[in-house]
Amino acid sequence: MEQKTFIATTCCILTISDTRNLETDTSGKLIKTYLETTGHQVISRTVVPDNPELISQEIDKLSECKPFCLITNGGTGIAKRDVTYETLFSTIYQEIPGFGEIFRMLSYAEVGSRAMVSRAFAGFSENGFLVFALPGSTNACRLAMEKLIIPELPHLIAERQK
Repeated sequence: MEQKTFIATTCCILTISDTRNLETDTSGKLIKTYLETTGHQVISRTVVPDNPELISQEIDKLSECKPFCLITNGGTGIAKRDVTYETLFSTIYQEIPGFGEIFRMLSYAEVGSRAMVSRAFAGFSENGFLVFALPGSTNACRLAMEKLIIPELPHLIAERQK
């Protein structure tokens, strides 16, 4: 039987919210804990308002750190202020559609039909990093980290190195 090799990577966390800061950002803290507990390095954790220009500026700053992975939380719903999808999805050149599909399926088991309004997605951006765009809900972030991101991140790293 083939033994799996764990591959750690560098990650940035970006919370997109008009109501949170680093102290009150429970979802960002949770994501950081999952990453660090499993051996990944968090090189940046920031919060920006739901504003396309400010989000894009922060993404440009984070790209200078050259992370392998960027995990965002917040702004993936359908409220008028939710601009994460429009701002970030346009930078994706290689989508991983299964992430959003499976995330919504798993969410459905927890929250029912409300899961259909999530616009969570994943893919590789023009900036060269893997992006996971998660909802702002701490429960949704826990679900994504436990069931999808933490189990598959080493696989995604290995695939990218081919």
